[in-house]
Parts: sequence; C-alpha cells; structure tokens
Amino acid sequence: MSFAALSRRDLAVLVPELLLCGQLIDRSGMAHLISAFGRDGMAEVAIEEWQASSPWYTKRMQRALGYEGDDVVTIFKGLQLDIGAPPQFMDFRYRVDDRNHGEFWLDHCGALMDVEPLGDDYVTSMCHDIEDPTFDATALATNPHAQVRPIHRPPRRPADRNPHCAWTVVIDPSHVPPQMEPHTEAIGRAVAVTVELSPIDPGDEGNADYSGPLLSDVRFGDFSHSALVRIAEEVCLQQHLLTLGFLLGVRKRADEESALIITRKQLTGIAGLTAERIRAALGLPADLEGLATVLSVHPMFAPQQYVDRDIRFDGQRLELCIRRGGGAHTDGAWPTLVDGEHLGALNALVRGVDPHFSVRVVAEDAVALIVEVIVESAPAKECGEVAITRFSSGASFVFADRGIPLPLTVV
Repeated sequence: MSFAALSRRDLAVLVPELLLCGQLIDRSGMAHLISAFGRDGMAEVAIEEWQASSPWYTKRMQRALGYEGDDVVTIFKGLQLDIGAPPQFMDFRYRVDDRNHGEFWLDHCGALMDVEPLGDDYVTSMCHDIEDPTFDATALATNPHAQVRPIHRPPRRPADRNPHCAWTVVIDPSHVPPQMEPHTEAIGRAVAVTVELSPIDPGDEGNADYSGPLLSDVRFGDFSHSALVRIAEEVCLQQHLLTLGFLLGVRKRADEESALIITRKQLTGIAGLTAERIRAALGLPADLEGLATVLSVHPMFAPQQYVDRDIRFDGQRLELCIRRGGGAHTDGAWPTLVDGEHLGALNALVRGVDPHFSVRVVAEDAVALIVEVIVESAPAKECGEVAITRFSSGASFVFADRGIPLPLTVV
C-alpha cells in the first residue's frame, strides 16, 4: 500500500491535508515545549527546527517539480508547497514586481488565530522572533542574497487589521547571506535529505511539474497522478525533517529521556489528528480496511522509500510491521519513537479512525516491531496530546474550491 494506490482525485484532496497537518506539528509540540522550557525556550526550538529543515526540503521540492531558480518566483512557488504555509489556512497572496523584488501578505493566518488569544507576548514570539530568522532560512535554499522583511505584522493594530501581515522579498548582491547554523548543517547529513522518491512520469495526464507561471493558488487537481504521488511523498518527508530539527533542538536543552518524552508527546498529538483528517478527507470507512488505507498514507509511516514498514490486511486481521532499518531508522525519525513500551502514538493514530481501536504487540526484537489492531468493546477517551493539538483551528479547517487560479507572472 502506498500513495500510488490512490486515485488522482483522492491524491488532489490528500495533498493539502498533508500540508496542513505538517503545519499542525507545531501546535502539537509547542505546548509541551512551553511547559518544559518556557515561552522563550519554545521560540528558540521553533527557530532551530525550521532553520534546520526548511532549506533542505525546499530544495527537494524545487528539483522534484522542475522549478529550480534563484529568483522571487522560485521562492514563492516553494512557499505554496511548504508545510509552513499550507494553502488557505495560511492564505498567502503574492505580487511579483521583477525577478528580484516581490511582496506577499496573508489574508488569513491560521497560526495567528491560534496564538492571538494567548496575548501579545506569544504573538510577538511567533511573528517576530520566530519568523525573522526562519523566513530568511527558507529563502536561503533559493538565493543566499534574498531577504524577507516585514511591511507590517502582528500584534495587530487595530485588532481587526487585514491583511494579517505583509512582507517584502528583495534579492540584492549587497545583502550578506545568513550564516548556515550548525543545526542546519546537521540535518543536511540526514538520509531524508537525499532519499530517492517516486519518479514523475511526463506522459501522465495532467501537469508533471510547476515550471510555468506562478499561480495565485496551486490547484492540485491539475497535477498528474505521478506528480501528486511525488508531492505527497515530499510533503511527508518535510514532516520528518521538521521533527528531526525539533528533536535536535530539544536535545540541546534536555537529557535524552526528557527529550524523547517531549517528542513522543508531539508525535502522539499529531498522529491522532492527522489520521482523523485523512480518513474524513478520503471518505474512508471507520473500520479496519479504512485504517489500513490511513496507515499506508500517514506521514508517520510515509514515504515508503524512507520508512521500512509493512501493512498486512487480509480482510479480517490488520497488522503493522515497523522494521528497524531504512532511512527513518538511521535518522532516528518518528517510527523509532514507537516500541513495545511506547505505543501511545500508535494508539492515538488508530483511534483517529475509530476510538474502539487499540494496538497489541505481536512480536518485538532488534529487527522489527509487529503490532495487531484490536477492536475494544468500549471507545477510548481522547488522549490529552490529541486534545492539545485540537486547540488549533486547523483541526476543523475545511478547504474550499477556489476555481481556476490566475497566473501572476509571464513565462
């Protein structure tokens, strides 16, 4: 089971869901960081995780969809395919003046809606302390002389100011490139940076790349089946890279046991909510067959080229085998956080499909963990980690069909 088993239509629905759930990883993890390190410590880890991961996954997506370049258009296309800027929830709008100058603004910022009720200090942490270095780090993948600077940003004055924020992007040889941080260099050595994913067939019906003009919105249904498979795989890889950066930042501030506890809580929260949204988006039944499909495309266990796992469903019995090999194991990514003594994230995932589901260890050794999904007589109560993630308005966000996008540039 893999993304390729889904129809083109289902993949077009799934990709924006994966982008949104990637953004919600922070909603899942930040509360636990605040509890452990305070608001300032949370902001520091957030900066480091995005600095560490975004330059690498941004470049991967450019190569995959054939829009590599060193201009503003390339930067903007990258943002449209970035878990840091999921479509509509983070409603980026763009203007291109020339290849070296442009602006973007957010007509709606779901992250701001989540943080604004917490007060100006938290808003400033996100919209100033975190955004300044991380926007530049993302632009670094395209042009080291690119700078992203605010026109205005929250805290909003007046309180209902729209757009929520606005930024300039200027590429100038006189700009001093930001220094590549040690955590960015460290993640650059991860297997996830270089793993080979599914090739795009240029003969498929639909767009095989994003080499044309910058569009006001990316309409995923316009891509071909094989292009959507690749995009979905890349978006899942973005989530693994972000979490590797998260874990790196937490390990700098805590002992190993505490770092793993925090990261397992992050995984548990996002695993459950992501399973719930995937099942609903694809219209899958809340049974073992539906769960088998959810497992096959869940970012925790995808892409298959990176996560060595098997999903075995014979119509009656569902087993998951997580092998202790492959790139995810080498990197210490999400699947390595699950073992016979730590099944919380897996239970949250399966209960995102049906709260009657649980997992039971069938076998475990140095080679693999095998679990079976069982059906309990009574539904389980939602765990605290998922409830914390559900605090985000992204948990119930509904995507809209915006019709045919407008070209913003001429090729």
